[in-house]
Amino acid sequence: MEASAQMLQSGNFVDVRFQDQPRYLQPAGIYWLEAAAVAATGTLEHRQVWGWRIPSLIAVVGATLLTASIGASLFGPAAGLFAALLLSVSVLMTAEGRMATIDSTLLLSILLVEFALLRTWRGRHDAQPAPAWVAALYWVALGCGLMLKGPVVLIPGFGTPLALALTERRFSWLRRLRPAWGVPLMLVIVLPWCIAIWLVSHGSFFSRAVGTNFLGKVASGQQAHGLPPGYHLLVFAIAFWPGSLFAACAIPFAWARRRQDAVRFLLCWIIPHWVVFELIATKLPHYVLPTYPAIAILTAAALVAPEGWAPPRRIVGRILLAIYGLVWLLVGIGIAGAGPVLLWRLQHVVSPVAGFVSLLAIALVLASAWLLWPLREPRRALGFAAAAALMTYASLFIVVLPALRTIWLSPRIAAMVAAVRPCPDSVLASTSFSEPSLVFLVGKDTRLIGAAEAADLLAQDRRCAMALVGSRDLAAFQARLSADGIAARQLGRLDGVNYSTGRHLDLTLFKTRP
Repeated sequence: MEASAQMLQSGNFVDVRFQDQPRYLQPAGIYWLEAAAVAATGTLEHRQVWGWRIPSLIAVVGATLLTASIGASLFGPAAGLFAALLLSVSVLMTAEGRMATIDSTLLLSILLVEFALLRTWRGRHDAQPAPAWVAALYWVALGCGLMLKGPVVLIPGFGTPLALALTERRFSWLRRLRPAWGVPLMLVIVLPWCIAIWLVSHGSFFSRAVGTNFLGKVASGQQAHGLPPGYHLLVFAIAFWPGSLFAACAIPFAWARRRQDAVRFLLCWIIPHWVVFELIATKLPHYVLPTYPAIAILTAAALVAPEGWAPPRRIVGRILLAIYGLVWLLVGIGIAGAGPVLLWRLQHVVSPVAGFVSLLAIALVLASAWLLWPLREPRRALGFAAAAALMTYASLFIVVLPALRTIWLSPRIAAMVAAVRPCPDSVLASTSFSEPSLVFLVGKDTRLIGAAEAADLLAQDRRCAMALVGSRDLAAFQARLSADGIAARQLGRLDGVNYSTGRHLDLTLFKTRP
């Protein structure tokens, strides 16, 4: 968000920067989208966060509609509706749709790719190539995905058609995508910016974004996210909740019909992407988000099929499903009851509204489990589970999270700085709290530095500079001030929890005494 804001302020739409440092993690696509949304809504000056989140909102709406469309074309309108419901109420989709990040927009690009692939593949027995607009959609969506997150879009974009061709031992249908002019069309979208950033950064962007950020995640876990294979399968119970148990129940349906065209297409969508990201060393839950629409469609197909909701035939399968059902139930109760617990643990506040909603949501989860086992009324069970999810999300976003002042450190710091700022252009140095949100709300000149450097800044600008120092850095900060012969006075103090690290922070704002 701060990089997008600086892009607007500087007018430099090629070289993405955070403060004075290049931000060479991914191409400029998401920054362009956020900058356009902010410019259109006029939310830049007062840092109104909702403006930056508009691309994600549009993307999740589009992704949900495309999921419904693909599901309806494969298994009928009811399956499309259930698939859209399963995707839209999932925990991960709900979270991603409310954050100013890349992943929702990338998901929309991938769904457009899969939509075009499906239209092309279903007509593979025709002698004629796919309609020009379908082929153009495929290559344009790939180009847009490349501008959002680089080569990641090629994993499903090329993985799905390759898996389909291998399973059928038939590659000739790939010519229907018209690569002769499709590949140049994709490159027209990507190359102008690639050439520009190559010249501006002298090649540094590609060495960092591709060599360090992308390929580095393959070989080793970056940012403490290195985990063994199987991580995404374990996290799926939470990330796709409440649909995770329904998806597990649909496995026998998918396996029995794996050679049917519709199921084959979805499996070739899911498996290559999932396997790649299970093998990559760095793992985060949203890496497999592009497979969730296909999983939702397969699950919905089992829901609407006359005999699609049959229990596993073997006793081992039934035992595993029962264990997974218990995990699902505990996860659901935990999610439904999280709001009041967080309010009490972090704020020592009891919210009757949040408590009532949680109790009702837990009752719905229990009712859903009762209806689902032993696979009696899965559609009604999904209705109860989706209602529980919607009530829980409404309570969290409307009641609980706004009341958790202890975790909103950056807004509170920004308000404190604005109230006591000695000069209009005062620079803040922060030693113990270095989240980008602080730079976003206080100003791009905010310094995220050590205790000694913060003391030196006060010595250099005794009239206007301020320093925000945590209790852990206080001794080093005061020792450096004493060495410089400077006395500081306290302007304010606050404490809270940095939710990025889980640490409790006690922060004091200083400036030099006259």
